Amino acid sequence: MKLDIFDTTLRDGEQGVGVEFSPDDRRRVIHALDDLGVSCIEAGMITDEASAAFFESLRHEKLNCARLAVFTRTARVGTDPASDPLLVMAANAPVPVAVIYGKAWLYQVTDVLGTTADENLRLIRESIRILREAGKEVVFDAEHFFSGWADSPEYAMRVAGEAFSAGASAVVLCDTNGGMLPDVVGMVTGAVAKAHPGKKIGIHCHNDMGMAAAATVSAVLAGAAHIQGTVSGIGERCGNADLCTLIPVLQIKLGFDCVGDRIAGLTKAARTVCDAANLSFDESAPFVGGYAFTHKAGSHIDGVKKDPASFEHMDPAAVGNIRNTVVSGLSGRAAILDRVRSLIPDGPLSKDDDRVVRAAAMIREREAAGFDYEDAGASLTLALEETLGRRRRFFELLSLKVVIDEPTDAPAEDPTKACGSGSGSGTLFSASAVIKIAVGEREYLTAGEGNGPVNAIDEALRRALTRFYPELESVRLTDYRVRVLDSRATASAVRVAIESTDGRTVWRTVGVSSDIINASWQALRDSVEYALARR
Repeated sequence: MKLDIFDTTLRDGEQGVGVEFSPDDRRRVIHALDDLGVSCIEAGMITDEASAAFFESLRHEKLNCARLAVFTRTARVGTDPASDPLLVMAANAPVPVAVIYGKAWLYQVTDVLGTTADENLRLIRESIRILREAGKEVVFDAEHFFSGWADSPEYAMRVAGEAFSAGASAVVLCDTNGGMLPDVVGMVTGAVAKAHPGKKIGIHCHNDMGMAAAATVSAVLAGAAHIQGTVSGIGERCGNADLCTLIPVLQIKLGFDCVGDRIAGLTKAARTVCDAANLSFDESAPFVGGYAFTHKAGSHIDGVKKDPASFEHMDPAAVGNIRNTVVSGLSGRAAILDRVRSLIPDGPLSKDDDRVVRAAAMIREREAAGFDYEDAGASLTLALEETLGRRRRFFELLSLKVVIDEPTDAPAEDPTKACGSGSGSGTLFSASAVIKIAVGEREYLTAGEGNGPVNAIDEALRRALTRFYPELESVRLTDYRVRVLDSRATASAVRVAIESTDGRTVWRTVGVSSDIINASWQALRDSVEYALARR
């Protein structure tokens, strides 16, 4: 059975705190979702002339699979829908689908809208008619449907029936408060599907109890065929049903057709959308997270090597993810052998091979010095390549000088600026860095400024290297963390962990020193060298 996967990341997802998309971000998300094969993309809500202009800019956007939708409300109480400015703008938007929401809870009708049950039905009916006459396919979001059903199932059912009669192609049952249990959602969805045979029932769940995905699955099993959600579950309050969980559960586990063979692009799409939203990616997310198929325990690693099904519920490649094992001094040579083999694919290797023994010894020595490679796979790869005599040096640091200026109260907007924080809440030390590097026989001297020494070094290093490696323009730091390793106060050794991305993948590096600038430089250097090595 084919399900309509309806993405509302750019509308409901943007209502999440800290989420904001520029027009270019929106286009990037649209094409990522189109490549994934979703049925429809809600590109946003028309609220004014500026948002209407964005939809006009989409008129000639070329998509392969998905259709675009505009979101709006029913007309105001006591007005003529034909003259409602938002409805008119939605009707004129150059997209084929319009989503319109209206009240399905009698309490909301009388106490929030301040109108009568019949007037609410009129607004729903005539607002849908306006959009239908403009040539739009209309999806009706029945807001607060499950709460409305609990209050008056007769009225909630009348709302659904009115929307279908007015020409809606689908009526979406919304758990707007996110407070319904999955079995209740399934029961109510089944009742609505039974009352409207042959009609498309949709489901839209919020995650206020952590059950949005489970409730959505319950609705599908009860007859819903139009599935609304957001990438990574972003959205208002606790978010929406997570399409990155729903798509593989529905398609791989339950046999529904959601996006066909494009499901292999799910992990890439998830990372692309989170990057466009400027959000940190949840590496523990089911299916698409970097830790979803990562194994640390020795028995698990051994079991997965013998049969992946022993500790994995599916093939990670099915959703575009990969299997990974955490390597540490306690991992044993079997795990280290796998990492060495990935770097030396040709030729026989065993646990007793001198190269594996040297690699294991290197890891133990570095861990004793404070390094931790469990979540710094990029630095581990570079360290192993160095031990094996295979590490390529893309540049050489000739000199580095950092000058820290007077403190300011400017807010930090970049994770690398955290190192510049001083005494006093919000205080930052502005800094400059002068760096001289060599790439082959060529040398280059440049400077950078930033809110803090690490930010300044990062700016100077990028400015120097992009002359030689322009592909570094797409690389940016997304996280910066410092941990004190002992209790000698300001003389303590520190471990700096950095997360970087090029917009497609994420990698992590680490540095250790009693000098925080030196530790930061190690992690920065590894981040850049790993990005270049991945070419």
